[in-house]
Amino acid sequence: MKRSLLLCLLMSAGLSNVALADANLARSKNCMACHAVGNKVLGPSFKDIAAKYKGQKGVEDKLAQKITKGGSGTWGAVPMPANTQVSDAEAKQLVQWIMTLN
Repeated sequence: MKRSLLLCLLMSAGLSNVALADANLARSKNCMACHAVGNKVLGPSFKDIAAKYKGQKGVEDKLAQKITKGGSGTWGAVPMPANTQVSDAEAKQLVQWIMTLN
């Protein structure tokens, strides 16, 4: 029993660190200049993005491309600029984190 509890605690701590690491990545890549986790800033909240794309096939590649190349029209008139400072791998990591927020 103690062993199971310890394993659960360790797994939870590990998942929290991953989520924190991805939030830190979002901060370091300036995503938070236009987005926030729970509320609209200039762009939609990360939670709104996760809700909109929940369950869609190919969402990781689709959103990663929007992060790196930019996009427009999906969330209104304000376009999302290309984020050339974000690598393809980082974009996918950010999308994976965003999709856990729903």
